[in-house]
Amino acid sequence: MPFNTLSVACATTPTVISTFFSHFLNPTPLVDTPFSHLSYHEGVALIRRFLVYSSYHTVEQLQAFTAQYVPHPTWVHTEDEKIPETCINDAASHLMKALGPETLKKVGGQKWWQWRTRPLQVEWIEMRSDYRHRRKNPEEKLKTMLYIHGGAYYFGSVDEHRYQMQRHARKLHARVFAPRYRLAPQFPFPCAIHDALACYLHLLQLHDQDASRIIFAGDSAGGGLVLSLLTILRDQCLPLPAGAVLISPWVDLCHSFPSVTGDNSKDYLPSHGFLHRPSAAWPPPTREELAALTISAFTIDSSTANTRGPTTAAPPTDGPPPPIPTGSKNVETTINTSNLTVTVGDTTIPPHDQLQMYTTNDLLAHPLVSPVNAPSLGGLCPLLVLVGGGEVLMDEQIYIAHKAANPPRFPVNPVHAEGKSKEERGRDEEVIRKWSDKPTKVMLQVFDDCCHVTPTLSFTRPAKLMYRSIAHFSLWALSSANNDPTTSIAASAEDSSLSSTSIHPPATASSEEDIDYTTTPRAHMNSTPALPPFDPTTNMIRQRISYLGDIYDLPPIPLAPITTPKEDDDPHPTITATPPPHRYTAPLLHPPASIGILTAEPIRRWLEGKREWDEKYARELKQAKSRRAKIHTQLLVQQLNEARRNIGGSGDVSEKEEERDNPPPSALYGRTVHAFEEEKGERLEAKRRSKNAAGTAAGAGAGVGLGLWGWSKLGWGHDQHTVVREKKEEIKMEKMEKKAHKIEDKEAKRKNTRRKTSMEPVLAEESTE
Repeated sequence: MPFNTLSVACATTPTVISTFFSHFLNPTPLVDTPFSHLSYHEGVALIRRFLVYSSYHTVEQLQAFTAQYVPHPTWVHTEDEKIPETCINDAASHLMKALGPETLKKVGGQKWWQWRTRPLQVEWIEMRSDYRHRRKNPEEKLKTMLYIHGGAYYFGSVDEHRYQMQRHARKLHARVFAPRYRLAPQFPFPCAIHDALACYLHLLQLHDQDASRIIFAGDSAGGGLVLSLLTILRDQCLPLPAGAVLISPWVDLCHSFPSVTGDNSKDYLPSHGFLHRPSAAWPPPTREELAALTISAFTIDSSTANTRGPTTAAPPTDGPPPPIPTGSKNVETTINTSNLTVTVGDTTIPPHDQLQMYTTNDLLAHPLVSPVNAPSLGGLCPLLVLVGGGEVLMDEQIYIAHKAANPPRFPVNPVHAEGKSKEERGRDEEVIRKWSDKPTKVMLQVFDDCCHVTPTLSFTRPAKLMYRSIAHFSLWALSSANNDPTTSIAASAEDSSLSSTSIHPPATASSEEDIDYTTTPRAHMNSTPALPPFDPTTNMIRQRISYLGDIYDLPPIPLAPITTPKEDDDPHPTITATPPPHRYTAPLLHPPASIGILTAEPIRRWLEGKREWDEKYARELKQAKSRRAKIHTQLLVQQLNEARRNIGGSGDVSEKEEERDNPPPSALYGRTVHAFEEEKGERLEAKRRSKNAAGTAAGAGAGVGLGLWGWSKLGWGHDQHTVVREKKEEIKMEKMEKKAHKIEDKEAKRKNTRRKTSMEPVLAEESTE
């Protein structure tokens, strides 16, 4: 089944038409929500349908579709740049220190995630007018936004997100620095964070190690990467940026908060997670399948090794299978310490399959994978956390904002320390001791009833409000980091579509204390270009934004239920009842022992969907397993042959064999037979790079994503109107300046003429004398 612009258009057109009619025939449920605007309603329905349609295709097809070249408008300037190897190597050193030896074993080694199929590149994005100004004024200090795009860690590209980045560049008059990082499942954790760190180290070199002119930003998975990157910079004593913007960040890959299993009618993310047609990339083999492949490899090897001498080992005839390479040597992949089982229909089964494409199940709770489990989020740069009130990831985003602003109030789940070594626990305790008393300034904005990463719908009103918030916060962070007076955005009223007054004007009262700002708007976004002060008690700015732009206060942070014993001799305590919290503050009362722990309901939904997909694509699944089995068997036989050569007469494994990497099952490195042969691997990589370069040169125009280009044009239409208006104003100002210069020149000529006329008699008299 093809996956191209035409097929996507055919699949989504019925949804666009049906949404159009339902919007007007049944408007009652849409009142007082962003869905009351047709553009927003159509946008959410279109993305939801696209994700469903993409699940009928393979991961590789979705990656190829979203990685197509998307033309940019003429008023945007872009440049590609390659990251130097020195920065990549330095990033690897810092990342290995951050992971520690125990986590490196779980990850599968320290070499495989440094392997790549093409050079690491970034794209610079800026307005062409700013580019010209920068060329004319090279001495000016530059503002840069490092933007990490989202896509659940496994799809998406800079081209797909460029229409969002160029708006940030326009509003900030800055350059956007967008890494083209490696994607899972072919390049799972920690490949993406390694690339992001390398790009930042290169950016620091360009800024002479001055991070005060740099802003981080990321959406969804990119927001999670940004937060993980900040903790690494903090712990490695590297310069932190002036601020960071987290747009609907995905910070809990365990899905331990209630909103994940709640109502998703206002969001486009599927309730069962992401499923795809089987292929060589996904799903990876399970432990049982790998065990069978190991035994098969032993059988094949023993049949050819009898004439060559003794083998290194023999497959066990009874008992459990040998250790399986599911992430590290001699480390079993487990769901959690409670041996979680899930009921699907009438069957109770443990989930053996890998749940997330980004990493294996035993690393889902790692702090660099799920930052919600970080020992402490104190000591970071100021954060702006943008949350959609209708998205399924709302709870974890609200929780992470409060955890950063008040580290002692939200400690890490003690369950996660049980499986750690003494050294790892000591490192976590050092982080808590060092940073828990240094809260991070956090600005939290929850947009009522909005979906996941609302700026994706950049042509809608809520998205424009979010872009404005990002610009306000970024300019404040940059000015604060550089000790400049707090600047407000010059184009705060540039959006003519947002210039209407609020339908809920602030009420008047005798004093400010008489107003309840949780139900009465404190202000409107059109009239508040500057940031309000941070609350000194919470270190936060906590706001709720309506879809029209009215600003309310979030409900107060709830107190945990108070538990006191009835009597001194009564062992049964009394729990003081507290009123039910608001849905925006309920995540703060989520039991700490449940945070970062896999729960049954999300996995049950995923397994139900997976079972349906396995039945629907049984033939493709069988073919994918057959191809994968052949590759793994060849690789295991090769490893056995290498191990045989490296073992001496004493039977001890050589140092080379001991240090061999053991990548996750989905990693492309593990599926490349020649990946462990360094010289052959280098020749293969050189051949692949030359082939890719030739293909790019030969078909530069063949890979244009017309569908993504049309979607981007919807997004940049507003920017184009603004650019045209600014150009007209610039031309008008130039004409006025020219006119003023002409008037000045005429006046100067007139004065010169008068002076000459007045001097003529004097000159004549002097000449006669």
